[in-house]
Amino acid sequence: MKTPPLIYGTAWKKERTADLVVQAVMSGFRGIDTACQPKHYNEPAVGEAIARLSSHGIAREDLFIQTKFTPLAGQDPQRIPYDPNAALDVQVAQSFKASQRNLQTHYIDSLVLHSPLFPYSNLKTVWSAMEEIFDSGTARQIGISNYYDLDILKRLHADAKVKPSVVQNRFYSDSGYDTDIRQWCNDQGIIYQSFWSLTANPHILGDKIVVDMALKYGRTPAQIFYRYLSHMNIVPLIGSTSQEHMLQDMEIFEFELSASEIANITELLT
Repeated sequence: MKTPPLIYGTAWKKERTADLVVQAVMSGFRGIDTACQPKHYNEPAVGEAIARLSSHGIAREDLFIQTKFTPLAGQDPQRIPYDPNAALDVQVAQSFKASQRNLQTHYIDSLVLHSPLFPYSNLKTVWSAMEEIFDSGTARQIGISNYYDLDILKRLHADAKVKPSVVQNRFYSDSGYDTDIRQWCNDQGIIYQSFWSLTANPHILGDKIVVDMALKYGRTPAQIFYRYLSHMNIVPLIGSTSQEHMLQDMEIFEFELSASEIANITELLT
């Protein structure tokens, strides 16, 4: 399945994960983002939700499942899902097998490297291990997350046998909203996924420009901003725990912003 326009994010959902994933999918979401990182994600509960959804007539192949390999620096030392003493490539393989078990699926639609690795040789080792998984057919695409250095992304893209299909980054002012990275992703045909899209941008949601658009279209400021992101070829991760908000998220494709409205919101990001 190709990347859907919206993805449900499961970070920090803990024991509510399975119920919320089922609720999100029943509300219309078809993309689910998780990680093999017990510190912040309950990946087995995502697998439970996928199994439960089959009783609602939603098969595994109807869903886009994205998980991540999280390096040691991002793991809880007490709950590392692979051998911390193993070589990096072995860690990747063990993490992926754990994800397959947790998610109760043979294949993953998207496998993402969760965070930076230094030196570059370590990044290349992990990427090569992810390429092997891709070559086996058990990961349909591979990507990278939390990388804000365009030069490193360009270097990886040039060196990689299997090019990154996705870049997933926090969408906030500290990174300049990744303007250069997003342009490069568009040029390369790479999908840019955003997270913290609402949480990091209350000033945009509360700006008169966005509030006035919300009134004009009879929508919420969050719907206006998510619609803006979709117009900009950005796939947002949405972690709502409210069914009302989930349904509202799916309604953003019922209207379109004008070119001038898109330009006005873009100016708020500068």
